[in-house]
Amino acid sequence: MKRLALVLVLLAAIAAVPVHATEGALGRAITGVQATSYAGLIPPTPGWNWGVAYAYYSGSISGSKQVPITGGGVSLGLKAEFQLLNLAGVYIWDTKPSAWNFASEVIVPFAYVDANVNTTFGRFSRGMSDRDSGLFDMTFVPVIASHHFSQTQHMSLALYIYAPTGSYDKGQLANVSLNNWTFSPTVGYTQLFQQGTLEWSLTSAVDFYTKNTDTDYQNGAVFRIDSLLVKRFSSGWGVGAVGGWIEQIEKDSGPTADRLNGFKGRALALGPMGNYLKKWQGGQVEFSARWMHEFDVKNRLEGNPFMLSATISL
Repeated sequence: MKRLALVLVLLAAIAAVPVHATEGALGRAITGVQATSYAGLIPPTPGWNWGVAYAYYSGSISGSKQVPITGGGVSLGLKAEFQLLNLAGVYIWDTKPSAWNFASEVIVPFAYVDANVNTTFGRFSRGMSDRDSGLFDMTFVPVIASHHFSQTQHMSLALYIYAPTGSYDKGQLANVSLNNWTFSPTVGYTQLFQQGTLEWSLTSAVDFYTKNTDTDYQNGAVFRIDSLLVKRFSSGWGVGAVGGWIEQIEKDSGPTADRLNGFKGRALALGPMGNYLKKWQGGQVEFSARWMHEFDVKNRLEGNPFMLSATISL
């Protein structure tokens, strides 16, 4: 059960990456990365659990497309690389056995961002590149509430709060902050089959952004739904598939966004995932890896997200 808590922490921690909302052609969420193992389940054992996770994403958008860049203004096309290391802690509340239990979470992320644009005017071209690294925007989850319909059917409710704790400079192409607050009401669901060895989990949320006051850019609300199906074997190995859908449900607003007709985006992604669990007396570690291919992408960076996590309980 402690392993389930750590997996929940690690994968949920990846839900925000350092990529500047629709102002920057991506968002806090990367397609499919938010699919969370045991998304609906918080185990009953109280106390602190800790985790670490790493995500990598490299994507681009066509040079024929105008893109609102992170520090303000517009470029033709964008290519960017993002790396994120999350240190996460979750505290499971000490509650009496019931159909509900609760947890709280804090995530301290560190990010590396490398962004490039190459604008061409006739025979003339001008390239720009920038990179930044450091503390990214921290995440706070005051309460995660998990409801257990049965031993195999679980649901969670939470509000993720992303604070602009990273550094941000107007006019800079790469930043390790979105320079806004984001509030994400989130629902998770987990269904277990075959004595718990086959898992289907789903995570759905809507991201609501405050305005970037430095650039007067207001990101529209973004709906996302991510899911995974994984089969675990007695050998410790597990295999499955993961997918995601992101759909912006409001237009962006502000002087730059209005020139781009709101810059509403969408994307789909699918790919495989694999797990390996190793147990020993008094502890265990589980490794998990996933790779996805994005398609049907509009007004967003397009790439192949990758995520690797290691969860340890002692």
